[in-house]
Amino acid sequence: MGADTPPAFLTAAGHPIRWRLLSELAHSDLAVHELTALLGQPQNLISYHLGKLRKAELVTARRSSADGRDTYYALHLTRCSAMLAGTGGALHPALRMRIPAPAPAPAAGGRVLFLCTGNSARSQMAEAILRSEAGGAVEVHSAGSNPKPIHPYAVRALASRGLDLTAAEPKHLDRFTGQRFEHVITLCDRVKEVCPSLDGVHGPQQFGRPQQFGRPQHFGRPLQFRRPQHWSMPDPSRDPDGQAAFDRLADELTERIGFFLHTL
Repeated sequence: MGADTPPAFLTAAGHPIRWRLLSELAHSDLAVHELTALLGQPQNLISYHLGKLRKAELVTARRSSADGRDTYYALHLTRCSAMLAGTGGALHPALRMRIPAPAPAPAAGGRVLFLCTGNSARSQMAEAILRSEAGGAVEVHSAGSNPKPIHPYAVRALASRGLDLTAAEPKHLDRFTGQRFEHVITLCDRVKEVCPSLDGVHGPQQFGRPQQFGRPQHFGRPLQFRRPQHWSMPDPSRDPDGQAAFDRLADELTERIGFFLHTL
């Protein structure tokens, strides 16, 4: 890279719209229609700038597992971290940033709820990993809209990492109605997309009735929480790779939770 060429991160992220996109995706995985609403810009312009960010590998895209017409965009945190670390050094060696160290366990991280459809793999694994990484300082729960038995591959994936899921039990999200959480994180596109009340952008949120994908099911009194977050992760039980898919999920959750700890 020549002296007259800005670092790649500045070139990719320096445009005001792209910076806004990165800022929104730092909070939650989002679809194009959600980003157009948040930024108040036309869809073709948002898609253009998302294309630039994807080319720079700052943003990744994953087709929705609930509605294949939608694509969820996510901030590539590891890539951003690496690119930012070198950006200052391109100007002066003394300005080189360091890649963040692992977050220390929070002193008091509040309450976190992970949600997916079956509460049989993704949300259970996220609950166990966060509880371990936070050293018990965070009260963590998980639940599903249609609970199913814990998947044995999920148990094995975490056992290989020193975490025990054998005593875990699937829970319906009705168990937590009326309770307050600082963070509610959906891991399943289906749960997010069948609960329209999760689609709100700001202000108090609450669960309502699903409007599609089968018979409506009442979720009880509202949960109280701040703006929800979404981590779009495919159902590993549908992956033909079997155990390997659950191992990859465990790695992805561990990495994402490592970054999430910095926000607690």
